[in-house]
Amino acid sequence: MQFHHHGYVSGDPRVQPAAGVGIDRPAELPDEVDVLIVGTGPAGMLTAAQLSQFPNVTTRIVERRGGRLAIGQADGIQARSVETFQAFGFAERIIAEAYRITEMAFWKPDHQDHTRIVRAARPVDDPTGISEFPHLIVNQARVLDYFAEFMADAPTRMSPDYGLEFHSLEVDGEGEHPVTVTLLHTAGPDEGQLRTVRAKYVVGADGARSKVREAIGCTMAGDQANHAWGVMDVLAVTDFPDIRTKCAIQSGEGGSILLIPREGGHLFRMYVDLGEVDPQNHHAVRSTTLEEIIDKANKIMHPYTLDVRNVPWHSVYEVGHRLTDRFDDVRPEELGIRTPRVFIAGDACHTHSAKAGQGMNVSMQDGFNLGWKLGHVLEGRSPESLLSTYSAERQVVAKNLIDFDKEWSTMMAKKPEEFNSPSELEDFYVSTAEFPAGFMTQYAPSMIIAGPTHQDLATGFPIGKRFKSAPVVRVCDANPVHLGHHATADGRWRIYVFADGAAPATAQPQTVQPQAPSAVEELAEWLAAAPDSPLAATPEGIDPNAWFDVLVIYQQDHTNIDIGAVSAVFKPQVGPFQLTDYERVYAMDPAADIFDLRGLDRGGVVVVVRPDQYVANVLPLAATAELGAFFAGLLNGSGH
Repeated sequence: MQFHHHGYVSGDPRVQPAAGVGIDRPAELPDEVDVLIVGTGPAGMLTAAQLSQFPNVTTRIVERRGGRLAIGQADGIQARSVETFQAFGFAERIIAEAYRITEMAFWKPDHQDHTRIVRAARPVDDPTGISEFPHLIVNQARVLDYFAEFMADAPTRMSPDYGLEFHSLEVDGEGEHPVTVTLLHTAGPDEGQLRTVRAKYVVGADGARSKVREAIGCTMAGDQANHAWGVMDVLAVTDFPDIRTKCAIQSGEGGSILLIPREGGHLFRMYVDLGEVDPQNHHAVRSTTLEEIIDKANKIMHPYTLDVRNVPWHSVYEVGHRLTDRFDDVRPEELGIRTPRVFIAGDACHTHSAKAGQGMNVSMQDGFNLGWKLGHVLEGRSPESLLSTYSAERQVVAKNLIDFDKEWSTMMAKKPEEFNSPSELEDFYVSTAEFPAGFMTQYAPSMIIAGPTHQDLATGFPIGKRFKSAPVVRVCDANPVHLGHHATADGRWRIYVFADGAAPATAQPQTVQPQAPSAVEELAEWLAAAPDSPLAATPEGIDPNAWFDVLVIYQQDHTNIDIGAVSAVFKPQVGPFQLTDYERVYAMDPAADIFDLRGLDRGGVVVVVRPDQYVANVLPLAATAELGAFFAGLLNGSGH
């Protein structure tokens, strides 16, 4: 964490100075805003948290409830989400309070007595080390609390406007605020009254029954699996030995349980199989009582017993898989004619079962994808065409998720005799681990994703996939760190320069013939001074690294790097005192060489990473023309 560059900080350094619209932020929702977000679920809160880092963008987020969510339905936090939490500054704190999944136990009918269950397998949750971060379980409400804290401490001092429900909207296409939104007060002295707000953009993160989705003419298509589950958060006494381990339990008498231990050491969640649902009367299952769910759980767990002492929350649901064909208000006949003004995210555009732990996780990535794009367009960094990439990228991800979830939820509902092999369920769990962990997303080539022309230079950083971190050593203080953890959710593009074999050249005595500049130094000179460099787009009067974070990673260990000889573009001068930032210069970690770990060409390579942590381009060090051309269509700054 860096601070003091604007002067001495004696308080919490996570609280950034108020700036822009955060100075004297009005308590009441204004009549005009840049972005209006509807819904304080995971998608809405992450979108708002990202936009809170753009001081000149007026963002407000409204919620029909009168206050914060107390008990959330979602609880699974995949490793990709924890990586995202790291960018927002609260990964370590939420890991400390969460339950950590290290393995999963599979219980099946005893071959000698099918009325009893026995443990059949307990595979490791992440056998291949797909992330340095763990798979967690924690209440969704706590995740939202952390995002709310991040927003409140951001330059814009953002906080939700509670007690306002979306009623309707109209896009008239005229003026600076072409979207007119009507809201209904649901609490407070104005309860029952309507309120109108004009916005430049609207984000509907208002859940599976989204009114924003309805307002822009999107419909959910899909099917019901005609299979019901009772879910309950439980405080209980039991003799079941794996009660603090994630379990898939299949009984010989029929029926299954997915057991998820919760944070805090005592609470656990059970998804209890209630069986097939009559499609002619599928709503009848919703009348299933809590006592019936508990009774079914005890039958499935025989010979073990479950003595339930307290149930903070429970529900009954049918598995359904539904998806919209677009995530914005641009209809197919309007593609290429206009850019979107209204977006939907999270459950508003994709719903699926809860058992793969994907709802909250995928929804947050919707918000991460959209938030920085809105910020860049509204601050004038990028053209409006950037916004069209949101629906194009995220709709495909949601479709892949639903296809996966159909297979997983179908397998969870099978009877033991219906499997092709005794280990089919656990084999599927292990073989598909990368998908539910959130790491199979790979965005297709577009204006912000380059083609694979130079992919062979960095085989461990696939273009379109998330930037997978690796250990390095920070040269200035010899600290071992993870390179990816440097990237915070500040809306900046990152240009990682992996150096060729030459160390930075030191000044040569006049009697010695000077060395020829290395490829890294030539690239650094182009980045700093060339008119077609992306850095040239950065407006005057702000820090030179305000739009782009440029880092260098050398092949030598840190003792062989003269930081004084490193090019100035990797040591920007920041803040009102123009202090030198030394934390952009790294060396390889002898214990885990990043060049070997990520398949990096020893001749050097440039890896361009988007603000939402996805690899956008891979280029040779000398490919300055290609690097400039990649950004030329993305920048509206002074140099482009």
